[in-house]
Amino acid sequence: MNTRAARRGFNWLALALLLLVPAFIALGVWQVHRLAWKEALIAHVEQATHATPIPVAVLPQGPLKPLEYRRLTMSGTYNARGVTLVTGTSILGSGYWVLVPLQPDRGPPVLVNRGFVPSGSRVDPVRRATPSGRVTVTGLLRLTEPGGAFLRANRPGDDRWYSRDVVAIAARRGVTIDPRLFIDAQSESPRASETPVAGLTVLTFPNNHLAYALTWFALAALCAVGAIVVWRRQS
Repeated sequence: MNTRAARRGFNWLALALLLLVPAFIALGVWQVHRLAWKEALIAHVEQATHATPIPVAVLPQGPLKPLEYRRLTMSGTYNARGVTLVTGTSILGSGYWVLVPLQPDRGPPVLVNRGFVPSGSRVDPVRRATPSGRVTVTGLLRLTEPGGAFLRANRPGDDRWYSRDVVAIAARRGVTIDPRLFIDAQSESPRASETPVAGLTVLTFPNNHLAYALTWFALAALCAVGAIVVWRRQS
């Protein structure tokens, strides 16, 4: 009886190990696909961020996903009424991104992320410090971030923002803005002050997918070997 029970236990263990093999292989293949995607993203960002800036006015109509992180340039005047602080973090710590609509001579205004200010900053002082004259901004094309951040939804009614949701910010401020994008400013000319701090866009992306893939494939191999060993022991 004990021998039969032991054999059944070995059989179930071998079966469980065999079932894990395709699961681990599938996870490894998924990481290989993620590796290809991440390498393509890194190559795209590297090329886009070192390209000669193009005027916002020449951007095509429709989705801008293929142009994400492309360097742009735009001249116009800020609409200080649209100043919005979006909670975020940077190499400087916790604080806010300062977003302001920039009105060009032609075409719709575009939301500009002028840079980063520390925790404790308030909208009114930031609004008063917004340049009133004509400026030229050079920066990176970023896509609108609807909804909010992970586990923290935007609360427009309370004027609390955790993502750069262009449409919701425009509606809250009662301004017209191109809903597709915002610009992460790298430079602003003339520069009125040292704050907000521009040029803090994260442009490095961790790429550990190859290590993850090899780990999953190794686990699959170990489970296959383990199943064979268990099966032989009970035979």
